This record gives sequence, C-alpha cells and structure tokens, in this order.
Amino acid sequence: MLCCSHKYLIGLSERVSFSKPFKHFTAFPQALSETHHISLQPPLAPSMDAFFAELLQSSTNFQSLTHGKGVHAQIIKARFTPCLFLVNNLLNMYCKCGDLASAHQLFDCMRTRNAVSWNSLISGYSQMGLFDDALNVFIEARNAQTKIDKFTYASALSVCSRRVDLNVGKVIHGLVVVGGFSQQVFLINSLIDMYSKCGDIGQAKRLFDASDELDDVSWNSLISGYVRVGNVEETLRVFSRMHSYGIKLNSFALGSILKSCSEHDDVKYFGEMIHGCVVKVGLDSDDFIGSGMIDLYAKNGVLHEAIKFFKAMPSPNVVVFNAMIAGFSRLETKIGSGLSKEALLLFSVMQRRGMRPSKFTFSSVIRACSLVNGFEFGKQIQGQLFKYNFQSDEYIGSALIDLYSNSGSIEEGLRCFHSVPEQDIVTWTSMISGCVQNEQFEKALSLFHELLCKGRKPDLFTLSSVMSACANLTVARTGEQIQCFATKAGFDQFTIIGNSRIYMYARAGDVDAATKTFSEMESRDAISWSAVISSHAQHGCARDALMLFEEMEDRRVAPNEITFLAVLTACSHGGLVDEGFRYFESMKIDYNLGPSVKHCSCIVDLLGRAGRLADAEDFILDTGFDTDPVIWRSLLASCRVHGDIERGRRVAERVMELEPTASSSYVLLYNMYLDTGKLSLAMKTRDLMKERGVKKEPGLSWIEIGAQVHSFVVGDKSHPQSSAIYAKLEEMLSKIEKMGYTNTTRVSLMNCHSEKLAVVLGMILLPQLAPIRVMKNLRVCRDCHTAMKLFSETETREIVLRDPIRFHRFRGGSCSCGDYW
Repeated sequence: MLCCSHKYLIGLSERVSFSKPFKHFTAFPQALSETHHISLQPPLAPSMDAFFAELLQSSTNFQSLTHGKGVHAQIIKARFTPCLFLVNNLLNMYCKCGDLASAHQLFDCMRTRNAVSWNSLISGYSQMGLFDDALNVFIEARNAQTKIDKFTYASALSVCSRRVDLNVGKVIHGLVVVGGFSQQVFLINSLIDMYSKCGDIGQAKRLFDASDELDDVSWNSLISGYVRVGNVEETLRVFSRMHSYGIKLNSFALGSILKSCSEHDDVKYFGEMIHGCVVKVGLDSDDFIGSGMIDLYAKNGVLHEAIKFFKAMPSPNVVVFNAMIAGFSRLETKIGSGLSKEALLLFSVMQRRGMRPSKFTFSSVIRACSLVNGFEFGKQIQGQLFKYNFQSDEYIGSALIDLYSNSGSIEEGLRCFHSVPEQDIVTWTSMISGCVQNEQFEKALSLFHELLCKGRKPDLFTLSSVMSACANLTVARTGEQIQCFATKAGFDQFTIIGNSRIYMYARAGDVDAATKTFSEMESRDAISWSAVISSHAQHGCARDALMLFEEMEDRRVAPNEITFLAVLTACSHGGLVDEGFRYFESMKIDYNLGPSVKHCSCIVDLLGRAGRLADAEDFILDTGFDTDPVIWRSLLASCRVHGDIERGRRVAERVMELEPTASSSYVLLYNMYLDTGKLSLAMKTRDLMKERGVKKEPGLSWIEIGAQVHSFVVGDKSHPQSSAIYAKLEEMLSKIEKMGYTNTTRVSLMNCHSEKLAVVLGMILLPQLAPIRVMKNLRVCRDCHTAMKLFSETETREIVLRDPIRFHRFRGGSCSCGDYW
C-alpha cells in the first residue's frame, strides 16, 4: 500500500498539465548533464532519495510507464539532485517498462555508472529481444573498464542462450574465467544453462562434473538441458543421482522430469514412479506439478489417468485447465474420438466458473477448433480475444494462423500474420509452415527471405519448414544453402533438421545423399527411418527399403503409419505381393495401427501391378473405402497397364461418379483406349471432358541448373537456348533410332515432350559427370521412358526423372524401376 503522501504525489503527477514538464522531460539528458549533475555526494535530503525510489519501484512492479514518467517529471521539477542509487532505479524502471530509447538517453547522460547501471541496460535490451544491442552494451561495459560483476556476465550468457549463439557464449565463458568468476556457483549455473540451450549438452555436463560447489539450480539446469535435447535416459540418471545425494526435490525439478518422461516409451512405468515421488514430497496438490502430471498422461494416451488426476485437484487453476484442454487436443491428433470437442466443453466450464482464460487457454482452444474443422467456432473464439486484450499476442496469432492454414484460407492467415504488431519467430514459422501446408512453396521462400532481411534469427522449426518447401519445389541448390545456414547456426545436430535433409535430398532425386545424411545422424526417430525407407521405395530400391525396415524393428524403434506406407509403397513398386500382405497384416496385428485409404491403395496397386485385378477390386469392396476415388483410381491405372478395357471402363465410371471434375480419371481412360487402338472411344472420352468442362492439367517439367530453374511444356520454344535444345534433341533421337527406337504412338509431339526438352538442356549445360535431375508434374509416358533409357546409354549420362508417383533412375540403358511401373 502507498502512504497518503505517495498517493498525493502520484495523483499530482497525473493531474498536472504535462505540456511544460514533459517538454522539459523530453530534453532531460541535457537538463541532467548540465543543470542537475548526478553526484555521489550525500544528498541534502536523504529521505527524498528513498521516497522517489519507492515510487519508481512501484511503477516498475506494476509496469506503469505513465506513473514512472510522472515520478521522473517530479524529480526534475523539484530540482532534486538524485544519487546514483535513485538514477539506477529510474533506469531500471524505463528498461522494465520497455522504453529503451529513454533508458539509453538517461544512461548516456550519466557521468558515473556502476555495474548495476550496465546490468539494467543489458537486461532491458535482452527482455525486448534486442540481443545484438544487449551484447553491444556488454562490450561497452568491458571497454569502459567498469568493474562488472557476476550479474553482468550472467545477463550476457542469458542473451547467448536466447539467441542460441554458442560461439559468443564460449567467448564470454573465457571472460568469466579470466575475470576470476569461474568457481562461483551462480555463474556455473548460467554457463550450464547456456551450453544446454545452445545444444552442447556435453560441455554442460563437463562443467557440472568439474564444479566443487553445486546447488539445486545446478541440478535443475542440467536436467532441463537433457530434457531439451530429448535424452530421457540421461535425464532420469541425473534425477536419480540428485535424489541419492539428498538434494531436496522441488516442483521445478519434478516438472522437468515429468516433461522428460512424457517422451519415454515406457511412460506408464515412469509416470507411476514420478507420481509416487510427487505424493511422497507432498506436491500432489501443487498446480504446477498437477499440470505436469496431466500433460504426462495426456501426451501419451493414458487419458483416464489424466482425467483422474484433474478431478482429484481440489481447486484447479487456469494452468491445470490449460493442461487438460491441451491434453484433449493433443490426443485428438493421435486417436481421434472427438476429444477436441471435450477440450471445447472444458473451455465452456472455465467460462461458467468465471475463470479468466490465459493466452495459453485461447491458443489450445483455437488449435482444438483446427482439429475438429471448427472454423466458424474458431472465429467466435477470435472475437473473445478483444474482450481479454489478447488480439495482438504472438502466441495466439500463431494458433490463428494455423487455424486459417488448416482450413485452406491462407490469405486470411496472412492477414492475421500482418496484424500481429510484434511477430516473434513462432509466428513467422507458423506462417511459413501454413504456406508449405497449402502448397504455396514460393510464398514460403519469399517469407523466409523477408525474415532474414528483417534481421531475425530463424529457429530449427523455421528451417525445417523452408527445407520442406525446397524439397517440394525440388530446388536442391537453394535447399543446400539453407542446410549450410542450419549448420552454421548449430542446428545440424537436431533430429528434425536431419529429417528435413533426408526428405529434401530424396525429393530432389539424390537417394545417396539422403542415405548418407541418415547414416550420419546421431539421434534418429521414427520419422528419420520412415523418410529414408520412403526414399528407397520411391527410387525403386524395394529390397533396400525392406532391409532398413527390419533394421528399424531390430533397434526397437516403433514404426508409425507413415513408416508402413513407405514399406507398402516399396512392395508395390518392387512387385513383392506376399511381402506386402505380410507387412499389411503386421501393421494391424503387431502394431495395432488401423490402415488408411492410402495403405489400402498401396495394396490395390500391388495387386493391380501383379495382374490380379479381380482380387484388387474385391479388396476395395472389403476395405470400407469404396466411396473414396483415390483407391478406385489406383485400380484404373492398373487396368490401363494390363489392357483390361471392360473393367477399366466400369471403374472409370465409378471414379467419375465420385469425383466428376478430376481430370486424371478421364486421362487414364483416354490413354487406355489409345493404348489398345480404340481411337473412337478415346475421342468420346475427350468429348466427355469438354462437355463437363474438365480441363487436363498441362504437362510441365523443370530442371535446376546453378541458381536458376528452367521449366518446359510440350513443344516449348520459349527458352533462350531453344534452337540449341532442338538441335541436340534431333541428334540424340537420331542416335537412338539407330539402336531400334521408334515412336510407339501416333502422336508426333511425343518427340518434344517437356521431360525430353529439360533433359536435353541438362545435357548441354551440366558437366559430363553431373547427374541430370528433372521433375515432372504428370506421370512419364512409355515413349519417354524408353527414350530416357537409351539416352542414358548413348550419352553415358545418369538421368533421374521424378513424376508424381516415383523416381526413375536411368543408367547404362536401364531404369531403377525395372520397367515395373
């Protein structure tokens, strides 16, 4: 409580006409430096220093910049000469209230400064995310030969932690040693925290082991470091040592352990063990621990335990409600069952109890809306943000961007993104990921470039999304540049970056680089294995893909739905019917994973390629996915391969009934008739497309050479080197015709299909030993497939051609698909 005189002075500062005082205030550096010099001499009225200091402390505590400025105005108006202690309080107030311009103005006019002055300014810049400015102030403090203290070094190390700058952190570590602070447990803790957050957990552990004096913060910092890098076993080992050494367990340590255990496979065992510790130390009613226990159980599907713990809480606060809401939303992505609706109901309970939602509440609820396609409900929730003044929050902005992205409203997402005044890296990442999710890959790269131009530091999730955009655009050179950026930033050791690299190289057609990346990764998860298995499957290396899957099982890494999709794709592309059915049954029985329409489509494709079209049709009718056009289209493609016109016609009618505007079904039927010489039926199919307004997607092929992407359509003559391309193509066709090649169709444009033009440009511009990698948006035709095999032999070149289904790797006159495609 403020005394009456304090209230009077604050009231006076609010009531006074600020036109003159604040005119004076805006020029306060000159006033303080010339008229009211800061002095270390004892003030005339010592009680005034304490009086103004208490007022400034109140302004700082309540983050009231208006009151703080009012106190400053009164100091100037009273012509009072403040001591250094009071000026430091004033400086701290400006820093804590976020007015860094005024803080630096005040700092510059101070003739005498101590470590507290420098620490306040460093902390202020760090608090606002201006890490470069914070480090510059630290450098100035050293250059000014100020006797800086342990808090100065700790602030600088905190900046390195937040910007994940290991190199600068090591330099400051050296300065700590030189300054004689290396044995102070306070700084040891800061160093352990810095190394942990920068990914060098080994150095953090070495510091910990070498220190003679440790406290509970030291143990908690090391535990948090292992939690951050996902090393569950080491986390539990350190926790066990901490317990055996008699270190008192607190909510922070137990909270970190709970977070770590939530990532462990044997969550039930470890959850019960930690649960016992929680009860033993009497923290079972602690809201922080309660939210951690709920998060532990909910994250791993033990929903009944999470609900039981939630109901046992005597008076759950907003944090506990948030954990339960987030738990329902998280489980929705794993097991479905409408759990996100339960999250929305729990939000209603909060409102009925009159609880004030936090930004994390709104974020979880908006994400729940995304999962249940509750777009309209999400927009209603967005309306409540204005009631609680959260409309400009970056965290909620990210959730809204995800909501709009999931609903396909990328323009609304961009509008939301630009409406957030202070876009943090999470907001940028959400927007870039949303663009990737909606296949706006060029926009994703454009946003990433804008992010770098603004001087912001991308995190590993940003880089992962951008590498995914490069993978889908198959711009390997750009992707490699981003990979170099990730390595320079120290992110290359993270599993998510390794996974993105595997995917990027695989999509670019470089299966060797994808395999090498996988083998060099220190930590692999199910996504890593799935990506490298899928890479081999798409490149026609079916046996290699299955060997990798068996190795994955031997290492006790649990496969997921994506893994089995990659395995079934390998079986399909390799013609391994028996193996395919064996893995399909294993997925259901051994791993309790329900097959999706994509898994079933792989089995249909597997049977269809093997010529068992009747079995494939019966399988579709038994799956329960007989209303999905994707699975029928897979059978239609097989009917074309085997020339089963009658079944193909019947299947095509079914697909057109389910998806009347999809051009691919008409094109498959048209080509089937054309392949079997049924020209009149082919023309009728084309007329049907015109009648229904269905337009065929134009064939497009592209190749990346240097920093430029060259694209072609059939018969394209717009390229600057068009004359050289057609001359080289004529020369190459002449060579393969002598080897017996003839155009297998009646269409003369086959000789200038887009993939042929792109490959020829690669022949002209790329070195002899460089593989030619061409991407195509439609499936490669038989004629081009035959021509590519012969081109690879006559030109002694490796050609990699990617279509929407798979990769074809042509070397020495043969293709990796073994002509089984």
